[in-house]
Formats: sequence, structure tokens, C-alpha cells
Amino acid sequence: MEIRLDELARIVGGEISGDPSVVITGVAGIREARPGDITFLADPRYGRYLESTAASAVIAPRDTARTSKPLIICENPYLSFIKAVEYFFPDRNSYPRSVHHSAIVADSARIGKGVAIGACTIIEEDVEIGDNSLVLAGTFVGRRTSIGSNCLIYPNVTIREETRIGNRVIIHSGAVIGSDGFGFVRDGEIYRKIPQVGNVVIEDDVEVGANVTIDRATTGTTYIGRGTKIDNLVQIGHNVVVRDNCIIVAQVGIGGSTEIGAGATIAGQAGIIGHVKIGEGSVVAAQAGVVGDVAPGAMVSGYPARNHKQAKKIYASLQKLPDLLKRVAELAERVARLERGRRS
Repeated sequence: MEIRLDELARIVGGEISGDPSVVITGVAGIREARPGDITFLADPRYGRYLESTAASAVIAPRDTARTSKPLIICENPYLSFIKAVEYFFPDRNSYPRSVHHSAIVADSARIGKGVAIGACTIIEEDVEIGDNSLVLAGTFVGRRTSIGSNCLIYPNVTIREETRIGNRVIIHSGAVIGSDGFGFVRDGEIYRKIPQVGNVVIEDDVEVGANVTIDRATTGTTYIGRGTKIDNLVQIGHNVVVRDNCIIVAQVGIGGSTEIGAGATIAGQAGIIGHVKIGEGSVVAAQAGVVGDVAPGAMVSGYPARNHKQAKKIYASLQKLPDLLKRVAELAERVARLERGRRS
């Protein structure tokens, strides 16, 4: 597949700077691109590669420095690059729209038009799958679950009973939706399991990464709001509420009954105890340990998590600790010598 640069600019929504007749045959990152590829520049840190990249053209922001490379200038280079990728890979998720002969589909299941159900998939009783959704090989969908239209469920996903999934949801391999929440009560010397009888609701346009676990509610609902994106290896406990358009990065753990406000970002390896509120638009930095509520719009870091500016001052002070300890020891020795001198 090939396309002239000016034609591609119309598709991705940008303006040409340089030769519009350059022929583009593929897409690639700025460091690994080859002649014929188009790449993009969204992070100023990669500006040093602008002249050295082998790419034939670059999608770039308006404030890009002068260069000999042909450019497509646009407001959002990352978004425009996504459009270019979609142009060159239109059939990336093309699968036969049929039920594989090895799949087990209950008679009571309601399957929409244009649905693909892969090999060895199990669809239990009273499941509903909307039009044009893909449920790929080895996936299990429990009874009374509903999956909306235009969803993509990758191989080997487990979706437990009574889960409700909206439209255009993507769930990657190994994810487990609706596993039992971690609930036990002490009875003498043993722990007795608390029945987990709630469900999970995932709204429209959510993406769930590989090996994510979202526990069902003890009672009620564990809720993932519209447009939220969840990275790989995230644990979301029972009765957690994640509002719309949140970002949850890899290896985050969220304790039960916590509420994450709309537009919040939880960075990699952060841990959040149960029964707290993370405010709308707030940021929990990487590896933070949250033990209390976070105000809307705040940024917290460290353990225990505190205001990010305060945390940075504390970390800076800790770097000086060895020298401070040495200085204190020297001062203690001087005081001791002075006291010995007075006694003599």
C-alpha cells in the first residue's frame, strides 16, 4: 500500500510543509523508521532524531524547528499518527464472522449480527452479545452476561456470570472480569468466605489490559466508567467505583470500596487502600502508597502519599541524610571534648 504525502495529510488532518509528492508506504517510530515510512514527533525529547531519522516524512506539531524533512503539521501529532496507522492497517482485527465449530454456545444465548466466536470458546446460558463483537478463542463468558456491540474480547479472557459490558470495549488476553472479591470473616481459628454475590459493570469505550483482574462486588456493583483505560496487570478490588475517562497504569492495586473520580490518573505500581476517595482530575504518582483521601485536582506521591511538592522536598532531604549523620557525630564528639575540658 502506498499514498502521496498530500493525500495522507488530508486523511490525518494536517498541512504539508515540504514536498507533497513524497510517497509513503508504511508507519514506524522515529528511531526505527526506514525510507518510505512516516513517523511522528509528539515528545520534544525526540526532537534530536528529526534530522537523523530515515523516515520519508514526519507528523509534527506547529512549533517544530526548521528541517529538511517533509512534514505534516497538525495540532495533535499523536492522534494524527494513529489515523495514519489505521489507514495502513485497516484489517488488523479482521476475523471470520461466524461461530467456530468447536465453540460451545448455550441455546438460550442471544448472538447479534456479524459476531465472531472463536475456537473452544464457551458461551453460557442467557448471555447476550451485541452486533459485530469479536469473542476470540478460548474465552469463557458466564451466564446472564451481556456484551455490547463492536467489542473485541481477545483470546483466553474469563468473564464471569452476570457481568455487564458496554459497547466498543476491548479486553486483552488473560483478563479475569468478575472474580470473587477478597472477603473473609474470622470464625475462631479459621476464616470463612463471605459470599460475593454482586457483579461488574464496564461502560462504553473502556479498554482492559492483559492479565487485569476486576473483582465482582460483595453486593451491588464494581463499576468501570465510560472511556477509562486500564493497563496490564492491574488489580481492582470488590465494590471499587472508577468514574469516566480515568487512566490506570500497569501493576496498580486498588483496594475494595475505593472511589476513583473522573479523569484521575493512577500511575504505575501505585497502591491504594480500600474505602478512600481519589478526587476528580487528581494524579497518584508511580509507586505511591495512598492511605487516605486525595483531593480533586491534587498530585500525590511517596509512601505514605502526600502532596507531590512536599514529597520531593522530603526525598531531597533524605539524599543529605548520610552527610547529616556524619555531621551530627562530629558535633557530638566536639561537645564531648568540651565537657571533658570543663571537668578537668
